[in-house]
Amino acid sequence: MRSGLLRVVGAATTAYGVTAVRRPDWLARPVGMAGEQGGTHPYTAMALRPLAWRDAAGGLAMLLAPAGPALVTAAAVRIASDVGDAVLFGRTVTGRARRAGAVASALGWAALTAAALAGGRPHTTTAAHPA
Repeated sequence: MRSGLLRVVGAATTAYGVTAVRRPDWLARPVGMAGEQGGTHPYTAMALRPLAWRDAAGGLAMLLAPAGPALVTAAAVRIASDVGDAVLFGRTVTGRARRAGAVASALGWAALTAAALAGGRPHTTTAAHPA
């Protein structure tokens, strides 16, 4: 496990989530939920803010969890959230290019988190020397 990289992903996720709570158009635009002028309808913003809070909370958990099972759990929740987003985007986002971009972004974050979770220092073994 690369704890440092998991912490960086957590910090980035927290920052994005907090920003998206204040500016839900950051979530709305990439998936085609913003209006023609780029603004976000108040009902759309209301529906997107819980996702932003989820990202902020999950990122904060990755940032602050002690190394070990708590950090692994926080990372697993992040991965599950991103995969869930990818499935949702793949089924609902209109426009082929926009859908592909939204799915790729969600899966990219999931893959980065999974790589940090699975990665670590390689284990070396020493071969026995013949006598």
